[in-house]
Amino acid sequence: MTITTEIENKPGKEVVELENVTIRFAGDSGDGMQLTGTQFTNTSAILGNDISTLPDFPAEIRAPAGSIPGVSGFQINFSSRDIRTPGDEPNVLVAMNPAALKVNLPDLEKGGIIILNSDAFAELNLKKAGYEKSPLEDGTLAGYRVISIPLSELNSNALKGLNLPKKEAERSKNFFALGMMYWLYDRPLEPTLKWIQAKFQKKPEILTANSQALRAGFNYADTTELFTTHYRVRKANLAPGKYRNITGNEATALGFIAASQVAQRPLFYASYPITPASDILHELSRHKNFRIKTFQAEDEIAAIGAAIGAAFSGHLALTGTSGPGVALKSEAIGLAVMTELPVVIANIQRGG
Repeated sequence: MTITTEIENKPGKEVVELENVTIRFAGDSGDGMQLTGTQFTNTSAILGNDISTLPDFPAEIRAPAGSIPGVSGFQINFSSRDIRTPGDEPNVLVAMNPAALKVNLPDLEKGGIIILNSDAFAELNLKKAGYEKSPLEDGTLAGYRVISIPLSELNSNALKGLNLPKKEAERSKNFFALGMMYWLYDRPLEPTLKWIQAKFQKKPEILTANSQALRAGFNYADTTELFTTHYRVRKANLAPGKYRNITGNEATALGFIAASQVAQRPLFYASYPITPASDILHELSRHKNFRIKTFQAEDEIAAIGAAIGAAFSGHLALTGTSGPGVALKSEAIGLAVMTELPVVIANIQRGG
């Protein structure tokens, strides 16, 4: 994190300009960290920052909530200059529970900022993460700037009156955290509010809850004395032209389409939904004008079986999955080898 100049002072809030910042959002798989990171990324791209991201999914399909194997993360490096990587050491760690803190703390730069949900640091969650004592009290976090926030409670209070079940209201806490980060790094709420409106227009209660949580997090950061500094990363000085925010999966899908066009063969892609491979299926389904056929199968075996059938009929045949799905496809992979039918298998690995 490079501090270049102090811009201005607001009453009680210092505003500091940074050249670039690396943030890592971390929590349970159900905490919405991928969504939170993606929204922060999209907003930063709209503001003109150069960006690079690294989503990190747990290797286990359904790890127990609050456990170390179940930690999901999303890292973004956003900058006022040209960058090439998602960053090495995060400057900021947003940890939604003890397991997220334990997994990611070794990567955080010394003196970095830790924003954590203190409500999650109960005895049971500490035990799941392998802590004998609370890291908030035993000196583990000495040398870091720790901002401990009762995030779950604040989010619940912000959503009072919406008559949402407690579990449903709890799911909006990632938007509360996102709102705080938007204030801390001078990001506008409007792009995410528009996304929420479009995404949840058929679920008005969820739409209201997420919008309300986002605004509440922003306002909390603006008024609390826990945040004394407000950071700003200016627009990057990039060459004029059209820029596109693209993920690795989207680029892979476009590569498949290009291969189909060069080979002059119709493309058939069969897949069973699995994180983080599903985006390839979603992206290919948008390009039927290129003779693309997509099939969402009922399981992994059906997906590769359909791909083998497509290869037999002369299609450019592909299937995609993540680690556990490859194991389920193994017998049918042997069939493709024995029959000498070409099938492309995309294994989108989980970092864990």
